[in-house]
Order: sequence, then C-alpha cells, then structure tokens
Amino acid sequence: MKVMLVNGSPHKRGCTNRALEEVASALKASGVDSEIFWIGPKPVGGCIACGACSRLGRCTFDDCVNEARALAAESDGFVFGAPVHYAHAAGSLLAFMDRLFYSNGRANQPNVFAYKPAAALASARRAGTTAALDDIQKFFTISQMPIVSSRYWVNVHGMSVEDVERDEEGLWTCRQLGRNMAWLLKCIEAGRDVGVERPLTEPGKTTNFIR
Repeated sequence: MKVMLVNGSPHKRGCTNRALEEVASALKASGVDSEIFWIGPKPVGGCIACGACSRLGRCTFDDCVNEARALAAESDGFVFGAPVHYAHAAGSLLAFMDRLFYSNGRANQPNVFAYKPAAALASARRAGTTAALDDIQKFFTISQMPIVSSRYWVNVHGMSVEDVERDEEGLWTCRQLGRNMAWLLKCIEAGRDVGVERPLTEPGKTTNFIR
C-alpha cells in the first residue's frame, strides 16, 4: 500500500512539507509506504474548459498535473496539503487539482481516484485553515473518495518550519491522520480479500437548473 502526499506549497521544504512528513512518519510506523509529490514553485494555471482531456485522456498542458496523475494511478490513498493564502487554500494547488480531477477518467482512461481514501491538510500563520480544508475536500466528495479524518482539523501553524516544530498539537493531529489513513487502507484491503466489491455506479443524466 502506498499513499501519495501532495505538497501544494511553493516552498519545497516549508511548513506544509513538514506537516506532510509527520503524516508520512505515522504511515511508515503503520507499515504503509508514502511519497511526497511537490507541485513546484511555478504558478499553475487552472482548467480552461477546452475539452482536450476528453480526447487525449490527460490534460492538454503537459506539466506537473500529468506527472501527478501517473503517480496517482499507482497510489492507494492521498493527502493534499496547502498553505493558507487570504483565508483559503493556495491558488496553485486549487488550479492543479481542478485540472487533475477534471481530466481524470477521460477518453476511456481509468479513474485513478474513485473509492480511494483522501485527506486534506492546511498550514497557516494564524487563521483560514478550516476554509482551506473545505476547499480541498470538495474535490474528494465529488469523486467518490472516502474522507479520512483525524482527532482535530488537520492543520499546523507557524511562519517557519521551526514554528511548526513547536506546534505539538498540530503535529499530533498529523500523526493521527496517518494512523487513521493506514487503518482504513487495511480495512479496504481486508474487504477486497474476502470478496467485497466496489459499489455499482449507475449511468446517470447531467442536468442544470434550466432543463
């Protein structure tokens, strides 16, 4: 089993990464592998609704989004982490997730997210973490992904990695998230081993508010 930890901060070794490392340590102690994927320092553009992914099976912009999708296909669970900017999740991560999730499962390509557990993590100087977590979790709830919780909202506080090191409760919450993620992954594996199948998804109709 392997969990993909997405670092949505422009800083590779900053506060968000430190929180993800704490999740990784708890996963490792529970016998689950993990890998931190950094989206990088460059601005990430959002989806332009061009529809090319329906033809290509990937995003038409060949950058970190397609790289992440390849890793996601090999992953059993996910944690998406981001710093808080103006009381919401960093724009680069949200743009990254817009394209990653929208292009998922197009052109007869496999859906790499459905039924895989996921969690959100936020890092802030002071406030805005719960709004950021809500931003990120919306991607999971529309993608049939079980959301993994912890003993508190999964966030850390500080302006530096040294500050985060002093946030004992925040790091405790990150560790519990890792343990909870490992437990759920093992439950899913145990169910699969005794023949519990994924739920059927019926073909539906797409509507809007005027028809």
